[in-house]
Amino acid sequence: MRDYVIMTDSCCDMTAALAEELELSVLPLSLHMGENVYRNWLDGREIGFQEFYAKIRSGQLATTSAVSVGEFTAEMRKILSAGKDILCINFSSALSATYQSASIAAQDLREEFPEAKILVVDSLCASLGQGLLVYLCAKERQKGRSLEEVHAFAEETKGKVCHWFTVDDLNHLKRGGRISAATALFGTMLSIKPVMHVDDGGHLVPVSKARGRKSSLLALVDRMAATAIDPANQTVFISHGDCEADARFVAEEITRRFGTKDIRINYVGPVIGNHSGPGTLALFFLGTQR
Repeated sequence: MRDYVIMTDSCCDMTAALAEELELSVLPLSLHMGENVYRNWLDGREIGFQEFYAKIRSGQLATTSAVSVGEFTAEMRKILSAGKDILCINFSSALSATYQSASIAAQDLREEFPEAKILVVDSLCASLGQGLLVYLCAKERQKGRSLEEVHAFAEETKGKVCHWFTVDDLNHLKRGGRISAATALFGTMLSIKPVMHVDDGGHLVPVSKARGRKSSLLALVDRMAATAIDPANQTVFISHGDCEADARFVAEEITRRFGTKDIRINYVGPVIGNHSGPGTLALFFLGTQR
């Protein structure tokens, strides 16, 4: 059986240490801010997480771009030339062209490497939801599962990766066209915090509203209570837009309510953070449904 590499992109928002431990190949999306272009490496080598959020808080605007076909082709060719196959798991196609780039690169390379297998998965996930799916797939690979087995696992598991999140400042969602200007204005005046999720099609969808920050954080944990599969014994991921204390509060609440032992916390990276803003808090776990 040929060895294979699990490839993903930086919207997985994993720590660089975890990606290295799992032997992942991770391609960075890009952030364009003023005259500068920063690649979103997991270790923050081109723009640090706190530095990025400080710039956003100061009013700097940015745009983001997907991983290109050429970047995928170059990285995939390196792996295939070493005689290995590829399982590539990408950021939701509903939110980025990255999956499309990976699919085109894979199609081109199948002609060049006819003996190789390149399987590409549209995760329909974002941030550490994508990270959680990739993490679980890497754990399956460590158990000795074949490329085809892990590919099947990814396809059947992705619809169970629950994404629940809230934001502190509605104006970032307004700028990205996620909510109307009126909603942002009244929500800000009344301290209304949206509780949102990523649906079965990989889109961001507002589900309910909470009054005040603490209520919105507790609402995420309530969502977990409603659908989580064996919450005490699963790995739970939390990502945050430079609000680590809030992430710790949610983690402690999860431990208190469900006895969950394995909770990992990391930043929402610059590419997703540019759309959700500082103060974003997101919770990811496996549930019976999204």
